Amino acid sequence: MANLSSSTIMLTGAGSPLATAIAQELEDAGAQLVLVGQGEDLARAADRFPSTEVFDLDLGDAASVEQLRTVEVDALVHTEGMFSPQPALDAATGDYDRLFTANMRSLFHAIQGALPHMLDQEDGVIVAVSAPRESRSEGAALYQASRAAMSSYVHSLHSELKERGILGCVIHPMGPIDTLELREAGYEWEELIDPRGLAKSVAHALTRPARAHITELKIYPQK
Repeated sequence: MANLSSSTIMLTGAGSPLATAIAQELEDAGAQLVLVGQGEDLARAADRFPSTEVFDLDLGDAASVEQLRTVEVDALVHTEGMFSPQPALDAATGDYDRLFTANMRSLFHAIQGALPHMLDQEDGVIVAVSAPRESRSEGAALYQASRAAMSSYVHSLHSELKERGILGCVIHPMGPIDTLELREAGYEWEELIDPRGLAKSVAHALTRPARAHITELKIYPQK
């Protein structure tokens, strides 16, 4: 996908700080957006960014797939997900279900919705924002497992579908993304990843030619 100005891109998690930065970057490049999210965050994104379609959907619900298939897109950028820590001994099946639904299942349904048109035209890119492969954060084991599943799925799809023109890339933010809440919590700006800088990395991944495609990017804060 060399030219974003002729592309329609589905963006999940619309309205979050990261998705907003990505939407701005893609809009500036001339892409048409399909916004997927929920509630007030999605409404704010829809007011701010012109879009071909707006879907207020729970991507954890399998019914979302058929709704997403009503629109034709050239790429998917998946930012939806959640972090919910719990000590290992206290982790329960409900924690497992919640994290894998919010992270892995939401990605699966988004891809199932976006993929048919990409396969029809034999051209498409899937970019998923995941997490570092491992974390030293206390209580992050289930979260990391759900994110690792996302990464493995995208890489495996890339291997399976690249001969049909579908490419996959995983973006790993190697630290927290800059938000007002984290600044107020005491983080210094050097410890936080600039969301607009990360958005530029997403656009870069989307525009790489098949013969020089990026399958994985790690994005670090300054310190």
